[in-house]
Amino acid sequence: MNAIANTTDADRLGTLLAAQRTAFLRDGAPSLAQRRADLVRFRAALIGHRKAIEDAINADFGHRSRYETAIMEVGGVAEGTKYLIRNLRKFMARTRRHVALHMRMGKARIEYQPLGVVGVMSPWNYPVNLALMPVATAIAAGNRVMLKPSEFTPATNTLLAKMFGEIFSEDQFAMVTGDATVGAAFTALPFDHLVFTGSTAVGRAVMKAAGDNLVPVTLELGGKSPVIVAKGHSLDQAAASIAFGKLLNAGQTCIAPDYALVREDDVESFVEVYDRKVASFYADGPTSEHYTSIINERHHARLRGLLEDAGAKGARIVEVGNRPGDASRRPNTLAPTVVLGVTDTMRIAHEEIFGPVLPIFPYRDIGDAIAYVNARARPLALYYFGADDQDRRKVLSRTTSGNVTINGTIMHIAQDDLPFGGVGPSGMGAYHGVEGFRTLSHAKGIYEQGRWNLSNLLHAPFRQPIDIILNMMLR
Repeated sequence: MNAIANTTDADRLGTLLAAQRTAFLRDGAPSLAQRRADLVRFRAALIGHRKAIEDAINADFGHRSRYETAIMEVGGVAEGTKYLIRNLRKFMARTRRHVALHMRMGKARIEYQPLGVVGVMSPWNYPVNLALMPVATAIAAGNRVMLKPSEFTPATNTLLAKMFGEIFSEDQFAMVTGDATVGAAFTALPFDHLVFTGSTAVGRAVMKAAGDNLVPVTLELGGKSPVIVAKGHSLDQAAASIAFGKLLNAGQTCIAPDYALVREDDVESFVEVYDRKVASFYADGPTSEHYTSIINERHHARLRGLLEDAGAKGARIVEVGNRPGDASRRPNTLAPTVVLGVTDTMRIAHEEIFGPVLPIFPYRDIGDAIAYVNARARPLALYYFGADDQDRRKVLSRTTSGNVTINGTIMHIAQDDLPFGGVGPSGMGAYHGVEGFRTLSHAKGIYEQGRWNLSNLLHAPFRQPIDIILNMMLR
């Protein structure tokens, strides 16, 4: 049915959008049964192509752990889509609203209707999950969808186009591919909503372009997500979870722990435990089949540049785990690394790392840790390891982040009933949960006036009963 619209022609993009909008206006909002059927087919296609997806992403990355792909890409979208299917009737249901006393003969309600055509721009780091969960949410809300994935994952893009071209017509779900020129043309289209996942810098440009058409946007942008290890908490448990979150997809995860704040007396012990945990995760070191490569030479060079800058300015660079030197045997592979003695003069203290590198900062008390986090841009995620005590409550109440996981990392994104999104420079808006459905729906407020009503008393010529009504309103 469908094909990749592989073009740099902005007029072609406009034609696709016009065709989808025409189809939406012609067919109207799809029923609950239609939406469920679409999501069931969507999910079945995803699961049925699991091995092909693993192969495609592996090709795009040079090496990507098949289990990471199965868990975070295929499994994540399969579970998220199942959640939408199970909850769709509840999400679509009209909701009653309060009617003022003097208008009680009438009724008020909200009905959720599709917006129309939703644009989705997805990044390369999770080329299935971060593309398809917004698409599935848009379909659940009854919309048509145009997807522009990253040009850095061509094998995955080709596979997705084939998969969904077999089950959706182009006027319901279309894919367009291309470089930054196509991306710029895509963001300039007059969508009914635009969902973008990527860097803060590109997010600013996307928002400016969308603003020319007054297109509302959802931005999931990332940033430097901190992890705080409280005094007295098990370093063994914290290090294992931080190693999981930092090294998943070789750190190329928007909600990966960017840096760790550890009590000053525990820093050296933490590094030793972290080293052991990394070694236990990857017995064959950075050439392990379960350890992922950096997406391309450019990003690998950027990470090397961060480490070289930090080292030149006095930081202590410690490669951890088994045989870290073996990283050079596989293209674009970087060994797990910790960085100590980081100062504000170093790029690594300010730039989102997006790789398997963990700066560790010492702190004296929880107030110092909170102050450090709050002195920086609000992050997409925050992680806290510690008991349910006053320090934890201070961290939760006095810091602001998109989401939080306590005594773990990453897994808040797997909670399908929680909204997922950033705040400030880490993003705006949310998808996942009912919040995602509502983001991509129009909440239409409807007032149905009763046969008997007081509206006839609210216009000229005004008579005495209006004073009674005004007295009720102004009590």
